[in-house]
Amino acid sequence: MATLELLDRAEALCARRGAQLTALRRQVLALVLASDQPLGAYALLDKLKAERAGAAPPTVYRALDFLLDQGLIHKVERLNAFVGCADALDHPADCACPAEHDHPHQFLICQRCGATVEISDHAVSHALEKAAARAGFALARATVEMEGVCGRCSAPAHPIGQQ
Repeated sequence: MATLELLDRAEALCARRGAQLTALRRQVLALVLASDQPLGAYALLDKLKAERAGAAPPTVYRALDFLLDQGLIHKVERLNAFVGCADALDHPADCACPAEHDHPHQFLICQRCGATVEISDHAVSHALEKAAARAGFALARATVEMEGVCGRCSAPAHPIGQQ
């Protein structure tokens, strides 16, 4: 799906919730969505300064907080960086409000290229809930971050039969 369409969906979703996706918030979201890797706040600030010379860290952090609250992005804790939420933007009708948007999500992080993929595997979520319950813990939310090697990085340089 094109970034412009995703941004329009995000804006409509915010409007349904009574929130406003301002030009700055939209721009920060566009930068996150356009990246093939999670972006940290200072990397976002550097990109933002190309168009907004007066941009400062609080500007970016406020925009990121809004986007997190609206469920439009996720924070990948291990990387201290942000990725767009595939679920919210691909299925905005399912996301009636931020509280309902808190879906199970896991991240696959490539150790070689840094590519990060969000998955939403309910079996993983249920397994964590059961394990927490066995320990006498009521799980409120869990984010799982798994490291490995992506398909692109693990593919042989020259597949058999191709030169």
